[in-house]
Amino acid sequence: MDYIELNLLEMLDTYGEDKLQAILSCFICPQNTDVENFIQTKAIEFARQRVAMTYLVFSDTPHPELVGYFTLANKFVSINGNVLSNTLQKRILKFSQYDEELDRYLVSMPLIAQLGKNFHPSLTASICGKDLLAMACRKIQEAQFIIGGKTVYIECASNPKLYDFYSASQFVQFGQRDRDTDEIAESSVLVQMLKYFRD
Repeated sequence: MDYIELNLLEMLDTYGEDKLQAILSCFICPQNTDVENFIQTKAIEFARQRVAMTYLVFSDTPHPELVGYFTLANKFVSINGNVLSNTLQKRILKFSQYDEELDRYLVSMPLIAQLGKNFHPSLTASICGKDLLAMACRKIQEAQFIIGGKTVYIECASNPKLYDFYSASQFVQFGQRDRDTDEIAESSVLVQMLKYFRD
């Protein structure tokens, strides 16, 4: 199946907030309440403020359905040097500032802040997580073709299934952080994983 990805901010300009909010309110993700809560209550304001940009993914069918979304942001992250392979350290060094005293790399890189599938029972179309992640990575690579960079990272709940999902797409763990008080997550610790784009 083919999909259409639309920038939420452009949709806001085209359709107005009420119609857009009605579309977003049909997004259901019982597996991850943070993903559902974000798209329904925060995504529009974050996009307006340019804090994080959300892309809605629709089925390319006669009656397009919202099947998923992803949200991208740019963040600074600190990476402990000894958790990366020597090869990855050399690659990261090109895009970071190394603090020799702390043995840490300070890197500005894109964050896939949200990645979610719509599980609304009325949907006739769907998208698999792997395809949704690939779309988010392609969007980041488009931006990096303009401004430079070769890395992206995610933060996910400490969950073996999620870890395996991202590992299968060449993400490697580099750290973890405590969940913020306003974040809804299944675990109090979020695992941080990065990917280096080889091409």
